[in-house]
Amino acid sequence: MAANPIRVSQLNGYIKRVLQSDPILGRVSVVGEISNLRHHGNGHVYFSLKDDRARVNCFLPSDVFAGLGFELADGIESVVSGYVSVYENGGTYSLNVRGIEMRGAGSPAIAFAALKEKLAGEGLFDKRHKKPLPSFPARIAIVTSATGAAIEDMVTIITAKNDYTDILICPTLVQGSTAAAQIADRIAYVNRARPDTDVIIVGRGGGSVEDLWAFNEEAVARAIFASRIPVISAVGHETDVTIADFVADVRAETPTAAAQMAVPDIGDIRAYLTECAATLNSGLTDRLERLSLRVGACDTGRMRRAILAKISHAESEAGYAAREAVMRVRERVAEKRHTAELRIGAIEALNPRAILRRGYAALTDGDGRIIASARQLREGMALRAILGDGSADVTVDRVERGM
Repeated sequence: MAANPIRVSQLNGYIKRVLQSDPILGRVSVVGEISNLRHHGNGHVYFSLKDDRARVNCFLPSDVFAGLGFELADGIESVVSGYVSVYENGGTYSLNVRGIEMRGAGSPAIAFAALKEKLAGEGLFDKRHKKPLPSFPARIAIVTSATGAAIEDMVTIITAKNDYTDILICPTLVQGSTAAAQIADRIAYVNRARPDTDVIIVGRGGGSVEDLWAFNEEAVARAIFASRIPVISAVGHETDVTIADFVADVRAETPTAAAQMAVPDIGDIRAYLTECAATLNSGLTDRLERLSLRVGACDTGRMRRAILAKISHAESEAGYAAREAVMRVRERVAEKRHTAELRIGAIEALNPRAILRRGYAALTDGDGRIIASARQLREGMALRAILGDGSADVTVDRVERGM
């Protein structure tokens, strides 16, 4: 029999130590196509690397994944570097990834398409999120490399067109593994520390796909989308298209074009204002001359006489109207007085006292009731006779009825 038997865990541990001590397996690069890509909630990434005959499981730690600078997707042919490790509990081995390089013309295109589809699905490219550029920006921030033709061209064009606008230069790396993080940080810095900035230009001059790749990374895209300040993307040449172009509020074909569109030409504005001022001045001069001629043509004596005639006519009409009003009031008063007198006479004619003053008398009994008929009388009855100017007490001596 062979050597003394060992436990499974001892076997797996031994294999792990052997693999980790192997100089080749401790630092190996493997070419293959990424497949079965899975993102774990803790940030780690798991995938398989395969060729036409075999596959190997790969483990990509979250810190290494964060520094890749491009989006992973199934189907990308890559060179994966790392070390072989054994998972002792399961008895399986995997390639622990320390770095990934895309390989082949199709790989960047696949990564580009994958990120573009992802961000488009989240709405980062929607037109409703695009902010308009201000017509007269007071401050422009430029996020690009501190050296190179791009920054020099943009500053030269902006200052030549507009001596009113301030330029804030935010230097950053524009290529390499840390460029995307720096670009995103500069955009966030301008929004946070210089909120009075009116426009941000983000970009760089031309280069290869790899040189421009920082502007295809998710960190830059999300920083542009989160910016409260309008962003112009200005990456490479006219034929270069990046993810940043889709997210930005405005895309410029080149950094030079971005500088041209960012500010108005103060010289043109001043020339236009000068032309407007000349037109207004000419119009006012013509107007004043026409008014002066009209005033000179006026006969002030005739105007005075016409005004006095109008005043006199108005006074005559006012006097006539006053007299007419007085006459009408008097006629109305006389009419009302006559009517009142007629009504007073009619009322007076019905006054009982007036009847009594014509020689008649009214008889009342002891209770003051009017005696209207002889049938109310009896002999010896005490009555009061009411006359026009007084009254007298009388006694009935004899009653005669039937008259």
